[in-house]
Amino acid sequence: MASAPVKPAAFPAAAKAGPLLLIEDTASLQLIYRSVLQAAGYEVHLAATAAEGQKRFAAGHHRVVLLDLGLPDRDGLQVMTEMLQARPDTRIIVITAHGSINRAVEAMRAGAHEFLVKPFEDERFLSAVANAVARSQARKPAGDAAAGFLGSSEVMGRIHDKIASVAGSMATVFITGESGTGKELAALAVHGASPRAKGPFIALNCGAIPHDLLESEVFGHVKGSFTGAISDKPGAATAADGGTLFLDEICEMAPALQTKLLRFLQTSTVLPVGATKPIKVNVRIVCATNRDPLDAVRRGHFREDLYYRLFVVPIHLPPLRDRGEDIIEIAETMLTRFAEEEGRRFDGLAPEVTELFRRQPWPGNVRQLLNVIRNVVVLNPGGLVTLDMLPETLTAPDAGTAPPERVLTPDAPALDSLLDRPLAEVERLIVTATLSRHGGSVPKAARVLDISPSTLYRKLEAWARAEEPNR
Repeated sequence: MASAPVKPAAFPAAAKAGPLLLIEDTASLQLIYRSVLQAAGYEVHLAATAAEGQKRFAAGHHRVVLLDLGLPDRDGLQVMTEMLQARPDTRIIVITAHGSINRAVEAMRAGAHEFLVKPFEDERFLSAVANAVARSQARKPAGDAAAGFLGSSEVMGRIHDKIASVAGSMATVFITGESGTGKELAALAVHGASPRAKGPFIALNCGAIPHDLLESEVFGHVKGSFTGAISDKPGAATAADGGTLFLDEICEMAPALQTKLLRFLQTSTVLPVGATKPIKVNVRIVCATNRDPLDAVRRGHFREDLYYRLFVVPIHLPPLRDRGEDIIEIAETMLTRFAEEEGRRFDGLAPEVTELFRRQPWPGNVRQLLNVIRNVVVLNPGGLVTLDMLPETLTAPDAGTAPPERVLTPDAPALDSLLDRPLAEVERLIVTATLSRHGGSVPKAARVLDISPSTLYRKLEAWARAEEPNR
């Protein structure tokens, strides 16, 4: 897992989540996962085997379980099934490797809340856990997210004013902006300032769930509707009843589901997979994308009628490089907050550090800045933050600049290595290399490859099935 900062405002329910149960047999991964979760404010109970995990589950009141499918003593899928039979409301996040992604899909069909494919980023990990906690507390308030939505610049002032104006209405909010600019925090701010603040805030990443599972995740399913559906499962739209449904990466949604989402918006009714009677819900929709949604419409990736239905109140979050002194405000505020979490004392930023921060292009936006501050706090005892405390990637002469685009010519060695190979093999090599470059993130790799995440998930599943021994 990559080292990433914890955004306290993004996980307001951590302290009230109750203990999480982590079942993972690899000691090093157990340590990493627990460290990240505890830094975010969660209490974690550990188990290294299926037997130990089931014993702790039976003795405790764990609403959220993180379960590695590759356990040494029992099949993780069987363990999950037994847990759900005992307590159907449990939210189980399954963890798997690339080669067993089809097993994760099988687990989702059997009732898992979500799955994570190793390796994954801390931000993705914490987002999955926070969503599972929110779903397990569907009627509990999401908290005040606006406190963490930092920035006093003129451009952020206009955004705060727009959020305050629109929060009290039922109008759909469409948030755009580069990755890392805080789109989910903006959605939480809309929810927190609305009359729905005491209702649930349910976040769903449309790009992180395979196409054939997304309908069930959004609208739910009934017991027996497909193989592995061992109990009724409410979808995100039902769980958000009385509150806000946040659809992140909305432009990655499969076309077939876009049609059903449009019908849901028009009728305010949900029809779970396998059900015959629709359910009336009262949900406020907030969606987000880091793409140009109108360009997605022009390319035929996003329905035009759905675009106009959703694009009612647009809010564009500017990149951090365009926010002036917000950079220093965010850095100083989070330095204090992270230092308190780690039990250390820092005396602010040295002048040369603030000057460097102002010059940085910050391609990763607020998320990158928080990574830097978290790195400083963890690796240094305290005092004034000086240049030598910063990560080398930030202080290098070419820091923040994108590497020159590599152009493959007919005599390039990289191209030579692909010649005389079957096209299917070349495709798999490129996909695997792209996934590796982007830390195993399917949505990021799909964006680079210009295909939908669901298409990429299907390719990975097909390759994994092909590697299985013949039955």
